Amino acid sequence: MLVRMLNRRSLDSLFAPRSVAVVGASRDPAKWGGLLARGALKGAHRRSVHLVNRSGGDGTVSSLAELPDAPELVVACVPSEGFEETVDAALAAGARAIVGITAGFPQAREPEIAERVRAAGAVLLGPNCLGVFDRDAELDLAPWVDLPPGEIGLIAQSGNLSLELGLLAADEGLGFSRFASLGNQADLEAAELVDDFARHDGTRLIALYVEDFRDGRAFVRAAGEAGKPVVLLTVGGSAASVRAARSHTGALVSDQLAVDAACRAAGIVRVATPRELVLAAKALLLGKRLHGRRVAVLGDGGGHGVVAADAAARHGLRLPALSESLARAIGDVLPPTATTTNPVDFAGGAERDVRSFARVGRLILQSGEVDALLVTGYFGGYGVDGEREVAAELARAAADVQLVVHTMYPDSAAAATLREEGALVYRDIDAALAALAVLAERPGPRPSPRSSPLLVQPAGEGYFEARELVAAAGIPIAEARRIRSLEAALAAARQFGYPVVLKGLDRPHKSDAGGVVLGIADEDALEDAYRAVAAAECSVERMVDTRDGVELIVGTRRDPRFGQLLLVGLGGIYAEVLRDVAVALAPVETAEAEELLRSLRCGPLLDGVRGRPAVDVVAAARVASALSRLDAEVEINPLLVSPGGAVALDARVAMERP
Repeated sequence: MLVRMLNRRSLDSLFAPRSVAVVGASRDPAKWGGLLARGALKGAHRRSVHLVNRSGGDGTVSSLAELPDAPELVVACVPSEGFEETVDAALAAGARAIVGITAGFPQAREPEIAERVRAAGAVLLGPNCLGVFDRDAELDLAPWVDLPPGEIGLIAQSGNLSLELGLLAADEGLGFSRFASLGNQADLEAAELVDDFARHDGTRLIALYVEDFRDGRAFVRAAGEAGKPVVLLTVGGSAASVRAARSHTGALVSDQLAVDAACRAAGIVRVATPRELVLAAKALLLGKRLHGRRVAVLGDGGGHGVVAADAAARHGLRLPALSESLARAIGDVLPPTATTTNPVDFAGGAERDVRSFARVGRLILQSGEVDALLVTGYFGGYGVDGEREVAAELARAAADVQLVVHTMYPDSAAAATLREEGALVYRDIDAALAALAVLAERPGPRPSPRSSPLLVQPAGEGYFEARELVAAAGIPIAEARRIRSLEAALAAARQFGYPVVLKGLDRPHKSDAGGVVLGIADEDALEDAYRAVAAAECSVERMVDTRDGVELIVGTRRDPRFGQLLLVGLGGIYAEVLRDVAVALAPVETAEAEELLRSLRCGPLLDGVRGRPAVDVVAAARVASALSRLDAEVEINPLLVSPGGAVALDARVAMERP
């Protein structure tokens, strides 16, 4: 898929064809063939439309071979047993694009058909899809999905979800420029459609519902280079089956985390529900990008302000206290009972003078102290003269700062004025703050690291093979000796000096069931530990002082869709219990690895808390960056990070690859 994207194919024949043929057209308007025929005929003033039905007659022909000219786009709405024949007939007739509505066609046959389509210089959408729609080209070959016109390009693998998105978008005054139903992605995949939508002038935002990303790296590249906002709804991460966890890393890196890493790399906004997708699209299309996460909350009642403050915290937004000078200026235009910090509470003052909203709002918007203003509660419901003028004045004052209004009266005249003047208006407080969170984040794609992976292949899956691989990447690792007898263990301990560590090497998780003994102080203790571990092969290691350190886990995993992933998290025996992890597409540079580490919930521990010293986060980031360049699935757990640097205390490698 990546190769095909580099050799970009034109999809003009799919979305703006000069002629269309519907194979399987029906006279029955209730049948799929009838609906498609009716949809195709809507554009008959723009292009030639041919209806093909084996019976012939009544404005139809019995085969594509009977057409006087080559149909640029062929829609195949035929039973599965006739799909392959229809594709071949379409290519023979000179079609440049084929839409496969057909369901139930054997997926094992799809690669061969797709290869024939590509060899002919054509494209295939589907099979098992619901068609295409293009607003500007007046192409309506998705008659089951009623999409209002607008600026969103939609790529989806679910007809019902597409229908719901159309309804939700209409409620918010949004619409769609294009729609492509992915189906089985036998030929055209999500990545290639994203790339095409990015170059479509009528599309300002790309929205996707995808269940299987196929070539995930190609998808990330297309989204990252789109130059337009991309919003993704997905429910399973990737369609690949979850492998049995062979390590902590395998257990911690879910398909969902892999998708999160992909979104982070490409600057994609990820959502969890159709409504969230539409609300994110609304914010991105109509709102301003925030310079920061500082929000002021303004209302004529304390309850809404408190709820808004809590919701803002959930969305990662900050409500800074307003400066003394700004608070005094606000107090000069409000009753003495008003709260003038943040949230600002009029305490009923707007009931006496609704213009208080404009006066206070202007002071906050022009102060430079916040990145957004949220007006919450009753505004729009006062129903007094001048409320619409106040709404217009408030919105016009928000030239460089985003104004978002949560109102109990979203259908009021004042709310309509706010929308007309560019404010974002919501009925739900959480939706209003979610919009601000999207506008605060709006990440851009991250540049790919320039350095190439170290093509160091592991010699095996053993513990010492893993140590050798880690050392080859330049990562410090605690000294160790492989031993198979008590005498060898004692000799190694004498070389290192007590205390030492003993590890049994016949368990995947060596700390389980007594497989690791720490702090062995002398020969007698080592003898006891050796007999207790009872392993055929052990490792004796120099004991590292862990008192001022933090134990992390750093690992890589090969995802079937997105390739190599890097995981960092809180490590040691708590890795799978607390599941405090962050994931990125590998390889990563040191700066991004440090950012990942600081994003963890345990991040404050790295900077020192309650008298503990700060640890060397950059050293840990260098280890993570180096590990991300290995051509292997490797795990260091724990990686001890202390004020003086970072050292691996244990390592594992997996030979099996998906």
